Amino acid sequence: MKLKTVLFSLALAGLAAGAVTAAEPQKVREGMMKQIGGSVGALGAIAKGQKPYDAAVVKTSLETISKNIKAFPDQFPAGSDANSEASPKIWANMDDFKAKADHLAKEADTLLAQLPADQAAVGAAVGKLGPLCSDCHQTYRLKK
Repeated sequence: MKLKTVLFSLALAGLAAGAVTAAEPQKVREGMMKQIGGSVGALGAIAKGQKPYDAAVVKTSLETISKNIKAFPDQFPAGSDANSEASPKIWANMDDFKAKADHLAKEADTLLAQLPADQAAVGAAVGKLGPLCSDCHQTYRLKK
């Protein structure tokens, strides 16, 4: 039942993000980042032993991270920086921003190809993904 709840929540979040028009890139990217954050949180809960290992949750989480981060840089058209946590550095350094997203996507894809098979392996996966997330946030996210 818990797996169904997680999958339903992810699907619902995906529908909500898809319902936002292209004229609202900030809302789209915020929705995408919330999905990524939820996926990292699900992996972290398994890694910490707060939730039991569940291969379906691990796979779905990594798929969500991979899918969203691949499309994420496209959600930053010129002029979409007002009233957001996006640093102007994104637009000034778009190639680096895209490279950081690509690095995270490749790491998620590598983990998907050899799915972490237990709590310890999920912990190692979080140990690989976490610093990539933090690096980008420290460089390109404004602190509120």
